[in-house]
Amino acid sequence: MRQNRVLFAVLVGVFVIGITAYYASSSLQFYDGMGRNGNRRAGEHEIYYTVKAVLSSINAFLLVILSSIYLKVYRETGLEFSFGLVIFSVALLLYALVSNPLIVRFAGFRGSGLGPFAMLPDLFTCIASLTLLYISK
Repeated sequence: MRQNRVLFAVLVGVFVIGITAYYASSSLQFYDGMGRNGNRRAGEHEIYYTVKAVLSSINAFLLVILSSIYLKVYRETGLEFSFGLVIFSVALLLYALVSNPLIVRFAGFRGSGLGPFAMLPDLFTCIASLTLLYISK
């Protein structure tokens, strides 16, 4: 019963983080608007960066939970493998944070116009994070 509550809380957290990131990213302009040959194509790229912002935010949330689970396991067992999982999850957390377009835009930079390839790594990271979270619980 407790695991169902934890899973429900994680799903609610993912939903809240996703909605918040969506609204935060929809108010920003990530791309400078200049495509090939100087054509304006900002709207085409905005959706990719919005999806990337949502996925990166959800990844960061999931990886904070994973890091805390692995840290708890490491404190209880002291195994080197558990410590390796802590380092792995923190490294993925840092990746999710620095690849988040919201943070990149907040730092004053704009998108590079990678199109759908801007969000695909975050989609795969999200799938891996969900898998690790499922296996850990």
